[in-house]
Amino acid sequence: PETLALLKRLNYDTSGFRSKSWDEFAKQDSPPLDFVFTVCDNAAGEACPVWLGHPVTAHWGIPDPAAAIGTDAEISLAFAGAYRQMKNRIDAFVALPLASLDAMARQKETDAIGRMQD
Repeated sequence: PETLALLKRLNYDTSGFRSKSWDEFAKQDSPPLDFVFTVCDNAAGEACPVWLGHPVTAHWGIPDPAAAIGTDAEISLAFAGAYRQMKNRIDAFVALPLASLDAMARQKETDAIGRMQD
C-alpha cells in the first residue's frame, strides 16, 4: 500500500500493472527478456532462476522499504529513498548506448549501475 501511495503522489498510473511471479517468464512461450534486475537486498543471497534466452542479469540491491520500522514519516522516507535509488539507476540504464555495446559490455555496465552510490 505504501508503494502505491507513493507512486500515486508522483502521478504514476499503476492501474494496468500487477506483480508477477518469475514463473510467468520461465515457460517456453514466455515473452523474451533482454534484461533482468533483482533489487531486493535479500535477493542477492537467493538462487536466481535460469532465464530463457540468456538475458543480461544484474543485482541492484536496494534496502526493502517494506521492512522499515518507525513512525509513518520514517516509513514514508524509506519508500521515497528506495524510489530515488531505483529512479537513479533506471536513468543511468536508459542513458547507456545499448546499441553500441556488446553482451559483455552490457553486463559490465549493468553491474556497475548496481554498485552506484546514491
